[in-house]
Amino acid sequence: MKKYSIMKSRNMHLKKGKRTILEMTEILNRHSYCTLGEAFNRLDFSSAIQDIRRFNYVVRLLQLIAKSQLTSLSGVAQKNYFNILDKIVQKVLDDHQNPRLIKNLLQDLSSTLCILIRGEGKSVLVGNINIWICRLETILTWQQQLQNLQMTKHVDSGLTLSDLPLHVLSNILHRLSDGWDVVTLGQVTPALSVLSEDRQLWRKLCLYHFADKQFCRHLVLSEEGHVEWKLTYFALQKYYPTREQYGDTLHFCRHCSILFWKDSGHPCTAANPDSCFMPVSPQHFIDLFKF
Repeated sequence: MKKYSIMKSRNMHLKKGKRTILEMTEILNRHSYCTLGEAFNRLDFSSAIQDIRRFNYVVRLLQLIAKSQLTSLSGVAQKNYFNILDKIVQKVLDDHQNPRLIKNLLQDLSSTLCILIRGEGKSVLVGNINIWICRLETILTWQQQLQNLQMTKHVDSGLTLSDLPLHVLSNILHRLSDGWDVVTLGQVTPALSVLSEDRQLWRKLCLYHFADKQFCRHLVLSEEGHVEWKLTYFALQKYYPTREQYGDTLHFCRHCSILFWKDSGHPCTAANPDSCFMPVSPQHFIDLFKF
């Protein structure tokens, strides 16, 4: 009986979530958000990537589209998608920030395109197949440019990481939420290398991103029986998605029926605007255009 109640509750939750998406989709359609291409234009993602708070959100959105939505993109949506992607790549090449995120995005995109172009997906890609082949070649060029990207060293007589006290360096590491960022920062100085191996740091990351039940299945133990938290983190990452964090996210206002960036806000006329705002994750955003 208890198991049946849990399953019933879970099914009700899923139905409620789907109903919410359907209701939001119907509202957005009435306000000219009929396709992903139109949403790209209305929400001005090209400008959003220049804001460091929104950059990761847009990149994640493009990555999800690359994995599952390429065949549903209209001609306008394709043009907008690759225009935004081009601007993202050029931004990374210019400022050398977040190259790993873009490498992952391009890897997913090239893998999907290779499968679609070589296989039966030819018939489901919207547009001329030769255009898609040219796009794949452009993606491969971008990947090579990012692979050859060299981080320039700036000679400056000012304060550097090496000059900071150990407790400050430790505090910096503990504020990172991505294990790969911890590994990368640990390669900067010998002191950071030691601090980046701290067991409590990796335990904190595991507890933040993953549930207890997931630990039980993928715990990595040392010969002495201690938990190897760093190895456990990367083992868990192979099987489960990490918690997503964004400086700024899209929100939906149930009162005004519009999408907007949270930090920008919008002139809502509701008596209690905050109660009307609903966060929209990248996956949630894509789901809006599936119905």
